[in-house]
Amino acid sequence: MKIKKVASILFAASLTVSGLAGCSTGNKDSKTAGSKNGVTTIEFWAAPNPTQQVYWKEVAEEFTKENPKIKVNVSPMKESPTSEASIQSAIAGGSAPTLSENINRGFAAQLADSKALVPLDELDGWKEVTESRKMENTMKGWEFADGHQYVLPIYSNAMLFGWRLDILKELGFNEAPKTYSEMLAVAKKLKEKYPDKYVWAKADLADPTAWKRWFDFFMLYDAASNGNKFVEGTKFTGEAKAGEQVLSFVDGLRKENALLPKQAKDPFESGLGIFTDIGPWTIPYWADKFPDMKFNETYTLALPPVPDDMDPANAKTFADTKGLVVYASATKEQQKAAMEFIKWVYANPDNDVKWLEKTSLPPARDDLTSNDAFKAFFDKNPALQPYAAAVPNGIPSMDNAKYNDIQTLIGQQAFNPVVKGEKDPKTAWKDMQKAIEGALK
Repeated sequence: MKIKKVASILFAASLTVSGLAGCSTGNKDSKTAGSKNGVTTIEFWAAPNPTQQVYWKEVAEEFTKENPKIKVNVSPMKESPTSEASIQSAIAGGSAPTLSENINRGFAAQLADSKALVPLDELDGWKEVTESRKMENTMKGWEFADGHQYVLPIYSNAMLFGWRLDILKELGFNEAPKTYSEMLAVAKKLKEKYPDKYVWAKADLADPTAWKRWFDFFMLYDAASNGNKFVEGTKFTGEAKAGEQVLSFVDGLRKENALLPKQAKDPFESGLGIFTDIGPWTIPYWADKFPDMKFNETYTLALPPVPDDMDPANAKTFADTKGLVVYASATKEQQKAAMEFIKWVYANPDNDVKWLEKTSLPPARDDLTSNDAFKAFFDKNPALQPYAAAVPNGIPSMDNAKYNDIQTLIGQQAFNPVVKGEKDPKTAWKDMQKAIEGALK
């Protein structure tokens, strides 16, 4: 699922956090809701994506055959105006499902602040789920500031950077650069040989829209800071050294005239730019629309470059990742049934194999490259193997209800001005920090 299609996640104008809190427990204490003739019915909202809906309906049917006392009704969540707004409306109206998927960490923070979610770690069976699914490393980045876990990540797109390998080889480089100095060396060679080409050609670099920072600033920052959380609770915890290194690196590319922050048609595919963020959803798209884009021939994939004093082998990166939540409005009986369903799904790696085959989204587990259950899939899809290997390196979005405002400030105060040459890196970081600390008060 391409997160950019649904990344602008805002509370509906008519809803408030306090309003959600007041409506989030409407049927929690009802002893009869969801239960009839000894059968507990739970409502599951699947993402507004046909492949995911098919998957969940199939596994729900299989689960009910083995567990006849629990019925799982699967239906797609509405996405008008957004799936997030439909969830908020349902909570406010007392019609929230028992559980749903399609929740990222930032949106979960909004819902958790309003007491609309159940802490999953307080439900019996939580530890069993994370252990049987081999999620120890993946889950480390998901703990919320209050120490709880509100989301079980389903998939994790640990974002990678694509490099035009064919053009790198023309410049005398046989592999993707791994450090800032290596990348700047590529920039110099590129401009010498091809003055009209750029390292990074992408209009989003100069756009302050909040979600766009996931695919440039945070990919680089997560690598430079070794996965620093940036914001924890109501405190700005960003590492100045890492942040300034990232901004100085971007400024270095600008000084080499290696950035093109303007609209261009298919800049990476055309070779106008030789470096860009790539998600796993791009691979099947290229197979259909750009068949000349061949893995390890035309392009290669790599973790983000890191400062010269860091080991690039295990660099962290931003993870486009969403998962399951259980809503506080569900009865205790429904919450228990929901956990039984979750346990059943993730006790068997074949269910994650089926998910991968239907969606091409890497399951959020640490053993994708070592578990034989996934071997046949990745043998057939070698370009997706780097994403599988990077899952444990993925850092999810921040768990702060104001993340949309915070990420807008990153663009406005720091990243965009540096790209445009309007601020030096140190000033940009200080201005950004001051603005974010003000927003967090």
